[in-house]
Amino acid sequence: MKKLNLSLAAIFAMGTFAVAGGDIAPVEPVVEEPVVVASTGNFYIGLAYGYLNTQSTVDYTPPGRGTLSYTALDDDFSEVMIQAGYNFNEYIAVEGRYWFGMSSTINYNNIAPGLGDQDTTIDAWGIYVKPQYPVTEAFNIYALLGYGGADVTIDNVGGTGLQYVSDSVDGFSWGLGASYAITDNVSLFVDYVSIYDDSNDYYNPSTGYSYNVDDTIDTWNFGVTYNF
Repeated sequence: MKKLNLSLAAIFAMGTFAVAGGDIAPVEPVVEEPVVVASTGNFYIGLAYGYLNTQSTVDYTPPGRGTLSYTALDDDFSEVMIQAGYNFNEYIAVEGRYWFGMSSTINYNNIAPGLGDQDTTIDAWGIYVKPQYPVTEAFNIYALLGYGGADVTIDNVGGTGLQYVSDSVDGFSWGLGASYAITDNVSLFVDYVSIYDDSNDYYNPSTGYSYNVDDTIDTWNFGVTYNF
């Protein structure tokens, strides 16, 4: 009797598994499709017109006297600026700039007595990281943080027709600006850039004079940018 009960239990169990097995569907493997993230970056180029100012202020201390000061140079140049950059997203970009200064007549008697009026040109450049913030869909503000420099060329020295580069400077450069999109691709912008600002100390042992010369080169730019 006990053997019969065990046999019946075994047959019942096999029948149960057979019925259950008919209800189990094969499990298909889940294939996940790769997620494609669209790039938000774009290249852009620009062109601007503006004014470049260069200034040299001299502080000097004669022996036994207080510090005196005078402006050795303070002149403006018209300039054309080209720019090219890449927007990684709406908050950060990188940008390069080059300024083509137009010739201006400068009197150098404060720097070198007798040198007189000379035709002078200043070209400048800068490479920047560009943090930016979209205030609205069209209006954007930004900063420029990077490295820049300038080359000063004097033509027709003393009426001789000679040309030479009188100075080249470079150092930390920064700027602030704003832009307004008039279409999806075209924006107008205005900004201020300090291309160079540094001071140097000098001492003339023959006279005992100490000098501190502060040189600045900055520019205002009004232009248009095209976004690809």
